[in-house]
Amino acid sequence: MKINESKTVADVVTENIKASNVFKKYGIDFCCGGGITIQKACEKNGVDYASLEKELMVVDEIPNRNHDYNSWDLSFLIDHIINVHHTYVEQSLPIILQYAEKVATVHGHHYEEVLKINSLFQDAAADLASHLQKEELVLFPFIKQLVESDKEGTEFTAAHFGTVNNPITMMENEHETVGDIFKVIAKLTNNYTPPEEACNTFRALYASLEEFEQDLHQHIHLENNILHPKAIALEKKLSS
Repeated sequence: MKINESKTVADVVTENIKASNVFKKYGIDFCCGGGITIQKACEKNGVDYASLEKELMVVDEIPNRNHDYNSWDLSFLIDHIINVHHTYVEQSLPIILQYAEKVATVHGHHYEEVLKINSLFQDAAADLASHLQKEELVLFPFIKQLVESDKEGTEFTAAHFGTVNNPITMMENEHETVGDIFKVIAKLTNNYTPPEEACNTFRALYASLEEFEQDLHQHIHLENNILHPKAIALEKKLSS
C-alpha cells in the first residue's frame, strides 16, 4: 500500500484494515488517537518511521502457498508447520486477545455478541497454546524419529505413549474443538462483517479473526490430511 508521512494513522487503517496489526505491534493507537500523522505517531511513540513504513508497504503481500505439500519430506513439513503456522498463531494470539477485550469492554453494551466472541476466543487461545506445545514437544519429535529411522534403516524406539495413533487422535480431537469454536465465532460475526458504524478496532478484530480462521484451516489440513496419515503409515512400515 502507498503511504507518506502526512497521512494520518486513521487514514491508513481506513484504507486497509490489515495495517492495524502493524500499528498495534508498535504500540500506536489507530482508533481513538488515530487522527495524527504517521510521522507524529512515530515521534510520539519512539518508533523509527522507516521501519514502520517498510512493514506497511508490504502489508498486502500474501505468501505463495501453492506448494505440493504431499510430496514434502515429513520432517520438512513439520518444520514448515512450526515456522509458518505455529509462529503465526503465537504472534497473532496476543494481538487478537487485546482487540477482543477492548471491543467487548467498549461496545459490549450495544453489541452483545462481542462479549461472547471475546469469551470464545479466550478459550480458543488457551486451547491452542497448550496444543502447540504438545505437538512440538511430543508428537513432532517422534515423527521425526520415525523419518530418521526409515532413512537410516535402523530400529525406532517405541514411545511412552505407545503407537503414534494415540497423540494423533488427541491432536485431531483438539483441532475439532477449536474448529467448532470458530464456526460459532463466524456465525456471531456474520461471517466477519463488522457493523457499518464500527470503529477501527472493531473492524481490526473481525479482519484478524477471519485471517486467523483461514490460517487455521490450512494449518489443520496439513496435519490431519497429510502429516498424520503419513506418520501412521510410516510407523506401520517400520513395525512390520
